[in-house]
Amino acid sequence: MNSALGIGMTSQRTRNRMIDRLRDKGIIDERVLAAMAIVPRHLFMDEAMAHRAYEDTALPIKHGQTISQPWVVAKMTEIVLQYQPKKILEIGTGSGYQAAILGQLVDAVFSVERIDNLTRTARRRFVKLGYRNVRTKTGDGFDGWANEAPYDLIIGTAAAEKIPESLLSQLKPSGVMLLPVGDSNSQNLIKVTKTFDGYESEILDAVMFVPFLQGTIRK
Repeated sequence: MNSALGIGMTSQRTRNRMIDRLRDKGIIDERVLAAMAIVPRHLFMDEAMAHRAYEDTALPIKHGQTISQPWVVAKMTEIVLQYQPKKILEIGTGSGYQAAILGQLVDAVFSVERIDNLTRTARRRFVKLGYRNVRTKTGDGFDGWANEAPYDLIIGTAAAEKIPESLLSQLKPSGVMLLPVGDSNSQNLIKVTKTFDGYESEILDAVMFVPFLQGTIRK
C-alpha cells in the first residue's frame, strides 16, 4: 500500500475530518485546504506518533522541536498566499511539513534548518514524496540562503527576539517577510514589507512559536 494514503487514523478519511475542522475554525482558502488534504502529515513525524497526525495540535519531533498545529500551518499559508509569491525562503524546516504545504502552492521553496539531522530527514521525505520544488539545507537561519536570493517572501517558523535585518536584504523590492517576533511570554506575527526607501512593519496577530536560535547543530 502507498504509505502516503495511510490507513485507520492516518487514512484519507481522517485527513478529510481535519480539513472539516480547519473550515470550522475559519480557514477559507480552498487552495490551502486542498494542499493540506494532499500532504500526508503522518509521514512528517515518528511512526509512534502517526496515529495523532490529524489532530489539531502541535506534536513533538526529534531534538526538542515540534511539528506545528495544522491550524497554524493553514493560517500561515493562507496569509502567505495573499502576496502571490512564486519563490519563498523558509527559516526553520523542522519536520518539513510547512515547506511541503507551501511546495504545493508556489513555484519554489528554499528552507533552512539549523539542526542537520532534521535537514537530512526532511530532505528524504521530500524526495520520497516527489516534492522536487522544495530544497533544504543546514545553516544558521539568520544567514538565510543568500546565493538563491532574492525572494518574493520569507517565512519564519520560529520566533526571533527582534526582526533580523540580515534576512530583509534577501527580499525582492516590495517583498514580504512574515516572522513571529517576541520571547517565550509574548509573541506577535509581524509582516515586514521591503520598500524603496527602507522597510515597513505591521503586527498581524498574537502567536506562539519555538525560539529562533543562532548557530547550527551537526550530528
